[in-house]
Amino acid sequence: MYLFTSESVSEGHPDKVADQISDAVLDELLSQDPSSKVACETLVTTGQVIVAGEVKSEGYVDLNEVVRRTIRRIGYTKAEYQFDADSCGILSAIHSQSPDIRRGVERESPEEQGAGDQGMMFGYANNETDRYMPLPLSLAHDILIVLAEIRREGKQMTYLRPDAKSQVTVEYDDRDRAQRIHTIVVSTQHDPDTPQEQIRQDVENILIPRVISERVRTPEVKALFTKGEINYLVNPTGQFVIGGPHGDTGLTGRKIIVDTYGGRGAHGGGAFSGKDPSKVDRSAAYAARHIAKNLVAAGVSDECLVQLSYAIGEARPVSIYVNTYGKGHVQMSDGEIARKVGDLFDLRPYAIEQRLQLRKPIYEETARYGHMGHLPRRVVRTVQGKPEEVELFTWEKLDYVERIKEAFGIK
Repeated sequence: MYLFTSESVSEGHPDKVADQISDAVLDELLSQDPSSKVACETLVTTGQVIVAGEVKSEGYVDLNEVVRRTIRRIGYTKAEYQFDADSCGILSAIHSQSPDIRRGVERESPEEQGAGDQGMMFGYANNETDRYMPLPLSLAHDILIVLAEIRREGKQMTYLRPDAKSQVTVEYDDRDRAQRIHTIVVSTQHDPDTPQEQIRQDVENILIPRVISERVRTPEVKALFTKGEINYLVNPTGQFVIGGPHGDTGLTGRKIIVDTYGGRGAHGGGAFSGKDPSKVDRSAAYAARHIAKNLVAAGVSDECLVQLSYAIGEARPVSIYVNTYGKGHVQMSDGEIARKVGDLFDLRPYAIEQRLQLRKPIYEETARYGHMGHLPRRVVRTVQGKPEEVELFTWEKLDYVERIKEAFGIK
């Protein structure tokens, strides 16, 4: 038996505010010029937003409008928060992309577009949830998604403010099978003079039952909430009034484990938000998740880690690595599986962009509650001045399952 823990943070967490602003800027540029090259970093603190980075684009961003719209949607709309959409200062330090980087990325043949940076990217999947995500992280995200819904509805827990964190510990047996929910931690910003006992009771009696009924989709996971007493830790410091960018400076890219797999698998270290898909930190991480999820869904293994590595300016990956943790169901070594992956998936950056439709304004949604594990869905966006239907979270599609089954001889 062992315990494993993952955390999530709300869209009002200062680091996530920064991520969402960076991706909102990226989306605005891609909506006008799909070939935009963007590396946008954001810092948020008391009453102040600083946006910096490198851009090559035919598009134009009204930075004030994009930043204030994003902050308003998150919920920072009151002066008493010491950070609000209408009064915060906004400083732009955006400049043009380095020609040295551009030289490595752009090619006469678009198919041979080089990787925008070197590095290694990981994708992971397992079959302990219906979305092929680690259970502790999936539940931690679900808690904060429902908490935000309650806050926006304004009917219950009316004291809620935008900043929050969650943490879920799951007890596993020695065969990596979840046995019960061990501990749930919820820290939520709140109005002054709110009794902490009320917040604790509301978490247990309002929030968690809604999570179970609205977000948990399988009876096996629902049952884990009834196996033994759950240890609840709600606002463990005793008060959480000062929060958001006033309570803690936020920076783009500081929640990369929340963004991916909650500590399961591995992470190459590169952040996602604010980067266009020529940066393989982002696009190859999505491709690796797509591969890992489809391998698990096809029955190749119960758990799978995929690593891709690139050299800046080179189109083809330097290496492809697969780890099935000894849980494979095919008579192949992990090295043989990796070679088949290389045959099945074109992993050049341009091919990834085309396969996953990554040159669309689809990124602001990824900057809250994780980049992985969401259901793909279609929304209408303005693209080059016209409404267009685009698909979000394409890397979560199970569109390679049949091809993988055929390639691996799985019935």
